[in-house]
Amino acid sequence: MIDGMPVVDAIVHPYNLSPENEKTPHARYITRMLSGANHQALGPRYSIPQEKYERDWPMEDVVAMTFLESHADLAAYHVLPIGAFHDGVCGIDKAVEIKKRWPQRFFLYAGVDPMQGQKAMDELDEQYERLDGPSGLKLYPNSWLGNQMLGWQMDDPEIAFPLFEKAQSLGIKVVAIHKALPLGPVELTYYKMDDIDSAAMAFPDLQFEVVHGGMGFLDESAWQIARFSNVWLNLESTATMLTTKPRSFELALATLAGRTRKAYDRILWGTGCMVTHPRPHLERFAKFEFAEERMTGWGVPALDREAKKKILAENYAAMHGIDLQARLEAIKGDEIDQMRAEFTETPAPYSQTSLSDFVY
Repeated sequence: MIDGMPVVDAIVHPYNLSPENEKTPHARYITRMLSGANHQALGPRYSIPQEKYERDWPMEDVVAMTFLESHADLAAYHVLPIGAFHDGVCGIDKAVEIKKRWPQRFFLYAGVDPMQGQKAMDELDEQYERLDGPSGLKLYPNSWLGNQMLGWQMDDPEIAFPLFEKAQSLGIKVVAIHKALPLGPVELTYYKMDDIDSAAMAFPDLQFEVVHGGMGFLDESAWQIARFSNVWLNLESTATMLTTKPRSFELALATLAGRTRKAYDRILWGTGCMVTHPRPHLERFAKFEFAEERMTGWGVPALDREAKKKILAENYAAMHGIDLQARLEAIKGDEIDQMRAEFTETPAPYSQTSLSDFVY
C-alpha cells in the first residue's frame, strides 16, 4: 500500500534479454530499446548499466522490486508472445513458477500469436491448463516470423475474432493488447486504437485492456473509454513520465480525463517493472495533483484520493470482477508479507535483488 491505498501493478516483466535468447534480428533492437528506456525513465539511483541489464531476469528480482522495494500489493504477469525471442521474452515457465510460489499475489495472463492460427489455439489450451485458468490473454499486433514482421488488427474476423471466441469459451474475461508504442521500425497502423472499436462491440462480455494507454493517440483513447464500458487503459510506460516528463504525464492524463469523467473508472496503474524500477513513479503518483489551469481551464476533474484509489487498484479489480478486499486478505502472512515485516523502512532500490552489489 501507499498512503493507505492498495496498489495493483497491472504489469510486471522478468524479461529474458540474454543474447542467447535472441531468435531474430528484431530481438536486438527490442533489447536496446528496453535498455535505453531504463536510462531515460529513471534518475541515477535507479538506472542500470547495459551489461547488467541485458540478461535473463529471475522472477525473484521482479518480486523484490515490486513488493519489497516499492509499495505494490498485487501484480500481473503476462506470458509474452514476442517471436523475436526464443521464449517470447517472458515465458510460460516463469508464470508456472509464480503459480507455485506466489499464487495470491499475481494475476496471470496467457500469451499467443494470433497469426499462427490453429497453433495459437493449441498453445492457449496448453497454457490455460498449465496456469490452471489464467485471468487474461496477452496479444501483440505484430507477428515475428524469421526476419519478417507481419501485422494484424483487432477487428479482423478471421484472425482475431476466432481467438476471442476461444478465450471466452475457456472462461477468460480479459484480453490485453499492446498498443500505442511501436516496437521498432514497424508499420504504425497496427498500433493505432480504432480497430478496438469493432472488437469491443462484437464481444461485449470481454474486457479489452490497452497496454501503454496514453503513450499515443490520446484523443482516440479518451473517446474510446467514453464510449465503451469494456475498454480499459493500462498506464505501462505512460506512468514513467511522472519521473522524467511530469508535464507530459499531466497532459496525457488531463486529455483522457478532460474528455470524459468516466476516465478515472477506466485507467489502470502499471509500471512494467523491470523495464524501470516501479518505486519512483508510484511515489510521485501518490502525491500528484493537476495544476489549477488544467482543472479550471480544461475542465479536468480533480485527481482526488478516491480517483487515485480507483486507478491504483479498484479499477483492476472491477475489470476482472474480483473482490479486492478478499484478495488482500488472502496475502496476509504470506512469504512476501513476512519479508516486509523485517524492514523498518522501504529498502533501497535493487538492494533485495541479485543486483544488490549495484546499490548506489
